[in-house]
Amino acid sequence: MKLFLSYLKRHIRLLLMLLVCGGVAAAVLFLYRVPREGLWYAFLLCLAVGALFLVLGFCRYRSRHKALQRVLELMGEGSLVLPEAEDALEADYQALLNALEEDRRRTVAEAAAERDRAETFYTAWVHQIKTPLAAMGLLLQSGEPDPALLKGELFAMEKYVDLVLTYQRLGGESTDLVLKACDLDAVIRAAVKEYARLFILKKLTLTFTPTGRTVLTDEKWLGFVIGQLLGNALKYTNQGGVSIFAQGDRLVIEDTGMGIPESELPRIFEKSFTGENGRRLERATGLGLYLCKRTCDLLGHGITAESEVGKGTRVILDLSRPNGVME
Repeated sequence: MKLFLSYLKRHIRLLLMLLVCGGVAAAVLFLYRVPREGLWYAFLLCLAVGALFLVLGFCRYRSRHKALQRVLELMGEGSLVLPEAEDALEADYQALLNALEEDRRRTVAEAAAERDRAETFYTAWVHQIKTPLAAMGLLLQSGEPDPALLKGELFAMEKYVDLVLTYQRLGGESTDLVLKACDLDAVIRAAVKEYARLFILKKLTLTFTPTGRTVLTDEKWLGFVIGQLLGNALKYTNQGGVSIFAQGDRLVIEDTGMGIPESELPRIFEKSFTGENGRRLERATGLGLYLCKRTCDLLGHGITAESEVGKGTRVILDLSRPNGVME
């Protein structure tokens, strides 16, 4: 009964119009003095035909209702298969539902892929942070650990923790990004000071040529990028050193490390890509350069890399902007 009432409500306007038309027709026939028997005959005939169409329409309505109920029961088990549309309006609704279903599936797939990437990263991160922990344990067991070495391993742990925090902040809906005029040299010096101990421990040189530039950026996030690039240079450089200098609107960080194979250069900023060097040395999570690229995109800076195996790598930050770099 509830379904039948729903059907009547769906067609209430049509029924009212038919009643009005029938009343008008009966009034006209009455004014023309058509016999009363003829009026009743026409009325009953129209009523019978109307009832027949009403029943047939309700049967189709109930059939489509059951078909949609079956679709609803099968939701999540496969693709969305709707009954064939009977008119343009139903076709529009079905197109809308199919678009929403496609968007839902894409969202679910992206969320699943993101979970997989996050799981891969955190698994690699846990594995990586065990390295400084194990090194600290061995140093402590030696009886008289070298404080400088302990501080170096502690620093490595701090950087891994910072990496996770940055990953979470950039993965959120918003960041604490604030663009303002910043002293580029001050940002570089802060990053260099942070990594100075590792340069000393590895006996690597650092050549910094002051740029004398002021750029429109976020000091904290640009410092994160420069720090990550210095950390990468230290990680893969065993002799020689690192140079930092400006070329116009570009900041160059160049090392004399093992270099990156040419085939891998287009992918080094991809998420979770570790490359041959990272896999061989087991020192990479595949997230540092990805976060650098994402941060640079947020800041409006460009980042590219050039490298030659056995000679070193050059990472270039393009700090220019459409309105020009602030001097």
